[in-house]
Amino acid sequence: MFTDFGTPPQASNTRRLVEQRLGDIRQTNGVAETLTVEWRGMPIHVEVIDMPLNTLCYNPSTHRIRAQRSLDPGRDAALANNPWKPESQDYLRHLLTIRPSEPDKRDPDYEALKASLREHKQNEPGLITREGVIVNGNTRCAALFELDPNANMRVGVLPASCTWQDINDIEISLQLRPDQRRDYSYINRLLAIEEQRINLNRELPVIAATFHTDVRSCERDLWVLAQLRDLIERSSNTDGPALRLMDLERSQEKLAELYRAYTKEAEKNKVSADLLKEARLAAIVLDFSKTDVRYISHDFQDRYLKKELSDELMETDTPTPATVTIPGLNRSVAAPGADIAAARAITDKLVQAKAIESVTTATDIEKQTKASKVIRAYRQAFNDAIEAAGRDYRLKKKRLAAPDRIADACKDLEQSVTDIVTSRGSASLDEGAFDDALSQLHDVLKKVVFEANRSIELPGPGLQWLTAAVDAK
Repeated sequence: MFTDFGTPPQASNTRRLVEQRLGDIRQTNGVAETLTVEWRGMPIHVEVIDMPLNTLCYNPSTHRIRAQRSLDPGRDAALANNPWKPESQDYLRHLLTIRPSEPDKRDPDYEALKASLREHKQNEPGLITREGVIVNGNTRCAALFELDPNANMRVGVLPASCTWQDINDIEISLQLRPDQRRDYSYINRLLAIEEQRINLNRELPVIAATFHTDVRSCERDLWVLAQLRDLIERSSNTDGPALRLMDLERSQEKLAELYRAYTKEAEKNKVSADLLKEARLAAIVLDFSKTDVRYISHDFQDRYLKKELSDELMETDTPTPATVTIPGLNRSVAAPGADIAAARAITDKLVQAKAIESVTTATDIEKQTKASKVIRAYRQAFNDAIEAAGRDYRLKKKRLAAPDRIADACKDLEQSVTDIVTSRGSASLDEGAFDDALSQLHDVLKKVVFEANRSIELPGPGLQWLTAAVDAK
């Protein structure tokens, strides 16, 4: 169910030091500091002690940096093999300091935490096992270590029977408290929800309560993570790298909108929904803005993208038949799923190039240069197609603005009919105000007729009727 990382090599020495310091505070006459945590479904109070930083170990199972571990595959493999080695602990410390969406930069939130610790010291205790594994406060420990490697850290101590499942459950319950704590990054939150669903087999209402959200949001997050995993699998060549979950950290809002658009379209047509999904995923990988991605609908590839793609970009390694022949007739029609296969092929070629460009340590310069050229070509094609789709959308919205407003006014007039009927029984209608409103309506309708006749060369029955009704010239 969970990876059991065992205990650090110095666990017995740390355990003795923990017991000694717990004994020291119990012998004092003052009130000992305690920390309340959720322990196997019940709140308990654990005692707080000071522990030297060099006796504590970063938690290799922490949800805070799950996605970022893939930053360096070699160090990640070494960490999985032995998380307690100094090199593995240094890697964990490094991951705690970087920005999740931009791993080549320091995290501003981490720098703010370090500045706060420098000025105000430690306000809130961390939490450890008796073997010295940090359950909560890994980032604080990293910041304190940078400030003074010989310093102490205030920590609560969990019961001796603590297991790795307890460690995972407690970390999530503490990290998701609605306080000023730094949130999990987007992808790490998705991974934590998936762990609750898959590894722990917990029901969605229970998970939703744990994460202070609702069931529909959990369903969305699990769907999004499944799409990202599928995208990563498709990005992997036999002799090349693959995309990483951390490469999509900045796409939270675009992925949430993709889920809403996909589910809405799927209610009408599953094929159209899949076409929309493929086109939007490609645009998200190309890092188009949220506004640009919104212009992509189910017919985006057929109406806009095809004409912008060169033959080279349309080629695939595994061609699928675009048409099938109807038996008995000398005619061909589109093969079932041909459009989806073509859309997937475009996305596949793009994400494979993106993987080579992103994971530079696994590629040579020639491959990376070629991949970057492919990505630039796709981006230009998508950019031109999105501009065309955006123009059509704005034109359609502009053309429908006046009809939509009149349709809304009709709904208000229908409601006024109900109001008149209701007022008749109680004789509550203000006849003077009603007549004034009708006069105002007449004036407005005259303006509508005047401008509409200037704009429309051949009036339809509706405009002809309104012209006669208001007697407008």
